[in-house]
Amino acid sequence: MESLILIVIMVVLIVFGAPIGFTMAILPTVYIMMTDVLPLTTVPYLMYESIAHNPFIAIPFFMLTGELMNNGDITKRLLDLSRELVGRIRGGLSHVAVLICMIFAGMNGSAVADSAAVGAVLIPAMKRAGYHPPFTAGLLATAGTIGGIIPPSIVMIILASSMDLSVGILFATGIIPGIIVGLCLMFVCYCFALVRKYERYTEPFSFAVLWRVFWRASLALCVPFVLIGGIVTGVFGSVESGAITAALALFIGAVVYRALSWESFIRSINIAVMTSASVFIIIAAAGPFGWMLTRIGALDFLEGWLLGFRYSQFMFLLALIGFIIVAGMVMDATANIILLGPTLVKVMMQMGYHEYQSALVVCIGFLIGTVTPPVGVTLFTAAAIAKVPLDKAAWASLPFVAAETFVMLLVILIPALSLTVPRWFGML
Repeated sequence: MESLILIVIMVVLIVFGAPIGFTMAILPTVYIMMTDVLPLTTVPYLMYESIAHNPFIAIPFFMLTGELMNNGDITKRLLDLSRELVGRIRGGLSHVAVLICMIFAGMNGSAVADSAAVGAVLIPAMKRAGYHPPFTAGLLATAGTIGGIIPPSIVMIILASSMDLSVGILFATGIIPGIIVGLCLMFVCYCFALVRKYERYTEPFSFAVLWRVFWRASLALCVPFVLIGGIVTGVFGSVESGAITAALALFIGAVVYRALSWESFIRSINIAVMTSASVFIIIAAAGPFGWMLTRIGALDFLEGWLLGFRYSQFMFLLALIGFIIVAGMVMDATANIILLGPTLVKVMMQMGYHEYQSALVVCIGFLIGTVTPPVGVTLFTAAAIAKVPLDKAAWASLPFVAAETFVMLLVILIPALSLTVPRWFGML
């Protein structure tokens, strides 16, 4: 009876557009009031315990890094370099969009930030060049998810903290798969460009021009190399890496490029604070919500259901991937990572998969959920920028979502894709 009441309340809250953090905090509160199993003070206590993890300190630093990059003339320099590298391929601007998302992924760790920052610049340019608006939205929504795969990654920090895994090792597992995702998206772009006769950059190639744009962007490129190199070699941890990248972005934008004003600096801090706060609210609310799911046996049921397919790897993978995609459609990625991630990783480990390989699969799967409606936050962002209806953007994103799902399957079937880099650096 309690479960039925909770489901009805959750559906009502979702229908009326209640924020996900509010919904997750209300439901365990109602459950405690109905059952009197614990004092109501348990809810704020569990909320505090959920965010009392040291690695979470890195999240606002990575958010700030992305904002400083946008306001410090760094984005434009990276776009010029990307255009010289891949712009002459048919569908050049679409390849530039993917490449710049891959570069940004090594700086801010946020799928939404990637989609918003790159989309704000490239979607209008792609529309002017003749690209179909839904295509631009679908591409940038999916390409933005690379921001959560190539390190640093906010979702990886959250999952690693929830399971007492090494953030650095989990970061390292995402390097090769993140690059593969980018290449697969570029392949899809190329196929569409051939059929629809999309543009390409027509200026003759020149090593002198390439060197000039590379030199102008070289300091910005140092940020991901310093960050990733420092983490995988053990020089500093995730929190230190966040602080260092934010400091580098501030130094480059304000001192070297002299493009970051005091007003834009304050604006960057404000946006980073608000964005980080929304993430922390969800993380905090997931504490009592997860306790409730455990109490009513929902997580045990999920584990038993998936393990029921243990005798057929094909059926297990079909059930796993299908469940992750459906869960991503109805709940925020951050909430899914906290509530369902540990259980899914545990199930995959019982099926014989490596724990860090399993953790990466879960992260990629729930990042795909940020593109699928009705709770696809990167899809909302890209569609709003492109000024297209959400349903058209969703249909246009399907080929890109299929490509990323294919990479997730490869990560499951080929452990070396995720585990090679950590082993190179002696992390495993």
